[in-house]
Amino acid sequence: MFDTLIHSGLMIDGTGAARKRADIGIVGDRITAIGNLNDAKSAQKIDATNQIIAPGFVDVHNHTDGWILKHSHFTAKTLQGFTTEVLAADGISYAPVNEHTVRQWFFYLQALNALQQEEYRGWYSLHEFMSSMDGRNVQNAMTHIPYANIRSMYCGWGRGDVDDFQMQQIQDEIRRGMEEGAVGLSTGLDYIVQCYSTTDELVDACSAMAESQGLYVTHIRYKKGVLRGLQEAVEIGRRAGVRVHISHLKASSAPMVEEILEFLEHARRDIDLSFDVYPYQCGSTMLNYLLPYEVWEDGPLAAIDKLKNPEIRFQFGKVFQPHQMNLENIRIAWVASNENSVHQGKTLAHYVEEMDLPAADALAELLIEERLAVLCVMDKGDESLVHPFLQHDLYMMGSDGIYHPGGLVHPRVYGSAGRLLGPCVRDWKLFSLEAAIHKLSGLPAARFGLANRSVLHLNHYADIVVFDPVRVTDQATYATPHLPTVGIEHVLVNGIQVIKAGTPIESLPTPLPGRFVRRNEICRKESS
Repeated sequence: MFDTLIHSGLMIDGTGAARKRADIGIVGDRITAIGNLNDAKSAQKIDATNQIIAPGFVDVHNHTDGWILKHSHFTAKTLQGFTTEVLAADGISYAPVNEHTVRQWFFYLQALNALQQEEYRGWYSLHEFMSSMDGRNVQNAMTHIPYANIRSMYCGWGRGDVDDFQMQQIQDEIRRGMEEGAVGLSTGLDYIVQCYSTTDELVDACSAMAESQGLYVTHIRYKKGVLRGLQEAVEIGRRAGVRVHISHLKASSAPMVEEILEFLEHARRDIDLSFDVYPYQCGSTMLNYLLPYEVWEDGPLAAIDKLKNPEIRFQFGKVFQPHQMNLENIRIAWVASNENSVHQGKTLAHYVEEMDLPAADALAELLIEERLAVLCVMDKGDESLVHPFLQHDLYMMGSDGIYHPGGLVHPRVYGSAGRLLGPCVRDWKLFSLEAAIHKLSGLPAARFGLANRSVLHLNHYADIVVFDPVRVTDQATYATPHLPTVGIEHVLVNGIQVIKAGTPIESLPTPLPGRFVRRNEICRKESS
């Protein structure tokens, strides 16, 4: 007798193995039978005729730290089949914090995430923050240790070198995070605080997690060039003795694609390497990403006054010189205020022309008005440039989704899995459906220490997706981004169904099925 029986479907188990006819029996939160279960009885049956039964998908790079705390069911993700989110990407998040940094981080993250200062619940440690999600969301959540949060706690916000005492504190914090179940250390080396970090400093920090086999997950110094950033990441991994994972790897031209792929082939001989990317060429990030680093030296809250400084604006203006950046290729995706929401969808060139000011002045004033909370989408050329990365055996899914209701956000937050399973497989024939599911489930689960999940094996947790392989696709576009993936029929998290017949289930038992999942957490079989 099963609690749930999924029958009459084709199972793709997430390992890369070929599909096969199989039913799946679930008791509690575990898979307890796989095979021909025609005569089995169950409290609930899910008919998977002509559908694929797959493991729950894992998003290894996203910006939903606040959204899944704020909304118990983040349907933009579950309707894609994502059952586990790996949080604290790019070295930035809402924890760890202390009484001196917490307001700064809430302020800085406005354009990237969900929470307002009044929604702070008093956590300080990473463990406290993640535990606040446990049983309060339908998705599972894992976490990195965000390096900028730690550096700001022990070294402040400026450029100063990290001294021996500060590094000892940083290393202790990293070891504590690993003990509490974090995946590893994340950095975003073009972002606040960590932009000042040296290679030697990052080697010392990463060495603190070498013994516990943590993963170094890095948004490399893309502003210095992709190859230079990759070289530094590999050097850090080699010297610190840790595995390396590159966040949202991209190239802007076909020759650059070839250079990067050649580099990866050489680098993987020396270190254990992987990367993620979303299946779109265009990117998205905060407008304040383009600011000169001087702006951040006294923390996010001081940045507003610094933007009034003529010297800062002069440095900011250099970014918009013709050989540096084309304002026609950057669109305002979201702003915090209702007053400026009329500008959503406009290119920066259009906005600057309307303001009748030099680019640096117009955009600095916009950032001041919006208290830094402006999100952009960047056109980075031919969408097919991302295809060789999606096909690579070191690739796994990271949506990098940034969500804001009412904004013209990047469609990747709604469509990444649908695009990988649909157009990438059916239309562009980049890889098989088995390979696509492996990139979404078993591969990231193994890489990020998601033990006993996202592979369909006996006694694994029942995180399961049932979808129509003919119909599954992304609907979201740059013009209409808030359209869900279609074709995902049923989603279960820890044995509890959260999507039924393509529709989110309104009323679910509490606690909700999502859990704070620790790295390499042991799956313990329930006693009978």
